[in-house]
Amino acid sequence: MRIVSRDQWFAVEQRHDGISLIHEPYVRPFYRCNMWHIQGRDRDLLLDSGSGLVSLREQLPWLTARPLLAVASHTHFDHIGGHHEFSERLVHPAEADILAAPTNSSTLAALCIGEQMFEAHPDCPLCYAEYRVKAAPATRLIEEGEVLDLGDRVLEVLHTPGHSPGGISLWESKTATLFSGDIIYDGPLVEDAYHSNLADYAKSLARLRKLPVHTVHGGHFPSFSGARLNQLIDSWFRAHD
Repeated sequence: MRIVSRDQWFAVEQRHDGISLIHEPYVRPFYRCNMWHIQGRDRDLLLDSGSGLVSLREQLPWLTARPLLAVASHTHFDHIGGHHEFSERLVHPAEADILAAPTNSSTLAALCIGEQMFEAHPDCPLCYAEYRVKAAPATRLIEEGEVLDLGDRVLEVLHTPGHSPGGISLWESKTATLFSGDIIYDGPLVEDAYHSNLADYAKSLARLRKLPVHTVHGGHFPSFSGARLNQLIDSWFRAHD
């Protein structure tokens, strides 16, 4: 498998309204986390931090040029690998123990890390065979209904368990934008992890179906419209009748 330099490991795509997508293009799509950087007047927010194979702060130093909230949509390895690099780390209480003391089993790394995950490897000592998620104890716990105030924009925390017990989504009502984490995206969903729960999954999706969503930025795969969100949710319920 070919090797790529660390300065090529991340890709950044500017979206509208101060939102950027950061991802690891040499990780295959199913395993590739979408990291969402949301700019505010007073502080920024990073939803999820990728695999941690390569340092976000070293390769993207502009991330910490301003105050930053590093929020975990949930604590699977592909979403929290870089959290230890940030001073303000937010997670739902139901998964705070995993963020504080992650293992390859509790973060699903043991099931996923391997050749099948990569298009190429980074040129750094930490290869996948030695992979470990580093501890990143939360500096703040966030629960249902809390508001993350960035100064000129606010995001409401929605507790959306099902994929995992502490899964959250972020809802920006002003722009009708949903950051859905892994509860829903336009690709094959994972609903059979060791701490997944189908009853919770159904409740979370039914709740999101009622929101007046314009745009969805998910934890994996491309962003999509509110209309597509409704289609995906309706298809999920038909498949689980």
